[in-house]
Amino acid sequence: MRSLLRLVSGCSAGSFFNPIFAGNKKNNMDTSELIIKMELDAWNAQISASNSLLASLSDEDLMKEISPGRNRGIYLLGHLTAIHDLMFPLLRLGEAQYPGLGPIFVQMPDRAVAEIPTAKELREKWKLTNERLSGHFSKLTAGDWFSRHNNITDADFVNEPHRNRLNVLISRTNHLSYHRGQLALLAKKAD
Repeated sequence: MRSLLRLVSGCSAGSFFNPIFAGNKKNNMDTSELIIKMELDAWNAQISASNSLLASLSDEDLMKEISPGRNRGIYLLGHLTAIHDLMFPLLRLGEAQYPGLGPIFVQMPDRAVAEIPTAKELREKWKLTNERLSGHFSKLTAGDWFSRHNNITDADFVNEPHRNRLNVLISRTNHLSYHRGQLALLAKKAD
């Protein structure tokens, strides 16, 4: 184990992973492109699974609490939509299209705001937001993905290159997976 740790700690990511991914050179895909593809595939799988789950839930199902005293499904849908919409400015891809969602679904807990968008409205915003993200993601190069996100300065990025756009995608994929797991509990209640 120690020898493996020495090996890994003494290598850059590219030199460590190159032997592992060497078979992919036939596709003209370098290590960074392969890692980006893997992360985008994970993101797209989570979006697809979330879309299927949301399609299986009625608007009435979304009004139910995940568990007693916890968030409702509609709140989680609004929260995820707001977080994904806020990825545009964070990733330097443009402005958020639904800035009003953040105060309701990110800054406040469920039920803190009396009037929220309907499930139908949130479903549409969810769909449009993720389609728009997908369009932007398909145009980003490896260099774009490994460039800084908007919450770090150029000067700080020199010392913290891991604070890049790809890191945001990874964290948002995990975030979506977590909340999709919560929403899945509503599907079990509906059965």
